Amino acid sequence: MRLGINLGYWGAGMDADNLAVAQEADRLGYDVCWAAEAYGSDAPTVLAWVAAQTERIDVGSAILQIPARQPAMTAMTAATLDSLTKGRFRLGLGVSGPQVSEGWYGVKFDKPLARTREYVEIVRKAMTRERLSYEGEHWTLPLPDGPGKPLKLTVHPEREHIPLYIAAIGPKNLEQTGEIADGALLIFPAAEHLEATALTHIRAGRAKAGLTMEGFDVCPTVPLALGEDVNALADMFRPYTALYVGGMGSRKQNFYNQLAQRMGYEKEAAEIQDKYLAGDKNGAAEAVPHSLIDSTTLLGPVARIADGMRAYAEAGVTTLTLAPAGFTLDERIAALRAGTEAMELAGLA
Repeated sequence: MRLGINLGYWGAGMDADNLAVAQEADRLGYDVCWAAEAYGSDAPTVLAWVAAQTERIDVGSAILQIPARQPAMTAMTAATLDSLTKGRFRLGLGVSGPQVSEGWYGVKFDKPLARTREYVEIVRKAMTRERLSYEGEHWTLPLPDGPGKPLKLTVHPEREHIPLYIAAIGPKNLEQTGEIADGALLIFPAAEHLEATALTHIRAGRAKAGLTMEGFDVCPTVPLALGEDVNALADMFRPYTALYVGGMGSRKQNFYNQLAQRMGYEKEAAEIQDKYLAGDKNGAAEAVPHSLIDSTTLLGPVARIADGMRAYAEAGVTTLTLAPAGFTLDERIAALRAGTEAMELAGLA
């Protein structure tokens, strides 16, 4: 099992610290550094900035939002970043959610699976540097009866095949991800539920494509907090968990809420959502079960973190992406270093 880090969203007031965290992860031998985007900072700019000030660590988009860009633009961005970084770029894609897709980008959130499949096909075709033509339900290139003509990518990426990941939560999305991608970006992963909530669906998609899990990167993001008081550390993540389970998306379309239900928290997920959507964010945070937080994070001293890492490795995780938590840069760096120490203690390094 390899280690990665997730810097989250840029512009949250910790930008200088985030660069220091990325540089320390690079020095410690972490495998990949991911950056996110929603409706603030964009991921490619952040990744270029981080890559220019690191030496070995890969940089990855977690995620580039599909409604934000035409697929050919994403191919251009991927090829450019791969060229600039000398082959250190990983392309993570996702459909985002209905509120962002329709409210921010003005793109209908319909048929996300079909859109994702076509998007991936176009990106991969463009990356071959053959002349690009495509006929699908959602994209047609070139447009018919117009002046457009098939063009080919002029940039030469460092590699012929750039690793492509998809952020997936629901069973159908996970299955399709196994079928068409090189890796899956997961969130709120509990080791004891990983097979039922994710891997069984990914494996089905791999089988559909005539593939095994060999070479497929199972890549969940897991917050890590170092300390002795596990309950106090868990409380740090109550607002974060309540936001996703209660407030990400609408009442009908909240993928994180549905995931919590699949992990056995049907009643609790409903209460969290009810309180969050009613404006009671504190009440929603208080309603998050400690066990939900503890099973989807790495909390405590190094030995306890090592036990958690071992459980993730045994469950089938191949790249464990850490989000090192702390109120200061020193605390985040300490958490980052604890990650490598725990890996060694767990016998996984």
